[in-house]
Order: sequence, then structure tokens, then C-alpha cells
Amino acid sequence: MSYLQTKPLTDTWVAASWEDYLQAIANPAYATARGYYYNGHMRIEMLPVGHDHAAADSAIALAVNLFGIAKNIALKSLNNCTYRKANHQECQPDISYYIGPQAQAIPWGTNIIDLDRYPAPDLVIEISSTTLLADQGAKRLLYEDLAVKEYWIVDVQQGQILAFAMLPANPQGGMAEQGSRRIRESQVLPSLAISVLEEALQRSRQMDQSQVGAWLLAQFQ
Repeated sequence: MSYLQTKPLTDTWVAASWEDYLQAIANPAYATARGYYYNGHMRIEMLPVGHDHAAADSAIALAVNLFGIAKNIALKSLNNCTYRKANHQECQPDISYYIGPQAQAIPWGTNIIDLDRYPAPDLVIEISSTTLLADQGAKRLLYEDLAVKEYWIVDVQQGQILAFAMLPANPQGGMAEQGSRRIRESQVLPSLAISVLEEALQRSRQMDQSQVGAWLLAQFQ
């Protein structure tokens, strides 16, 4: 029986072929779901997005966008966009950014972004209200392999951000190894302190977005 005829487990990693994954995400029952595929496993996220998740998503996007405006940094922000390396990997992060020279890398009219043809985003952000362990684990490895430059995990409950700089594989081999390391200041958005973003998250619990935005602009200017 195919995945089109069954409903696989959701919100967990399940062993599956690439073909099974494509069948699963084509199922109309998952029209609003987000799909991930990595290392022979798929994950279909069906958890509803509640107020706190949505508010944190908006606060972080506001902060990054205002930073780009204040510092005159070219940005392209994409929400829930699908990135695909056929037969190998797929992801739909909450927020992703192409920054600087890559801001216009994806032409208008593109649907799913083919990572065999186009570059991966510079920055990927996952908003974690109920998916923290998955976001810290397999998704982080997925984004390392996709050569994303920076990955942030927003812990909605704690109002904290785990930020990682991705370490590219050494094409000549040698001792350098692919991986990631924790950072407290963005490298793709130079001088943007993670602590400022965390403060914006905390303020967004008590202030409206206009007030948070005004505070952010004061910090950035």
C-alpha cells in the first residue's frame, strides 16, 4: 500500500525512500503540513501554529528586517519556503534569508527551490514551540549538509535563541571537518548580537510590534 493510501506517522522521523516521501507530501491530507527529508528519513509536521509560535516568528522576522534596513544590508526573507536536493534532502524552515550578494539569487517564478541549481539560503530560522529536540538534532545536521551558513533555533517557551555558525566541509580534505558551532553574534549579519534578538522576544510579550520595532531601531542606529 502506497503512502498516498495511508497516513504515515507525523511530527516524528520515519524511515522512508525519497519516492515514499514525495507521495506522502502529495497527499491532500498534508496540504498545509511542512515536510523534511534527511538521511533516508522523512518528517511531516502537522502541529498547529499557535499564538506564541506565530508571535515569536513575527518578532524575529521584524528584528532581522529592521537590522537589514538600518544597516543597508540587502535581504530576501522567505517564510515556509521549500528547498530541495532531489533524492537526498528537503526542508521547509519557518524563516530563511538570502543576504547581501545572494539576495537576488532566486528568480521570480521559482516554486520549489532546487538546491542543485540555486544556492542554499544564508540564514535559516526554526521557531520551536514543540519541536525543540528535532530542531536541535536532525534538522541541524540537515542544514549543515545543505551548506546553510547560519542556523538559529528560537525557543519560544524560554525566549532564547540557539544560534549556530555552520562550518563548511574542506574540499581539499585534511583535518577540517564539517559541523557547526554555537555563536552569540551573527556572522552573516555582522554586529547583530543574539542577546538583542532575545531581548526583542521578551519585549514582544509585553509590547505591540510598533513599540518593539521602535526599540530595535534605537539599538541598531
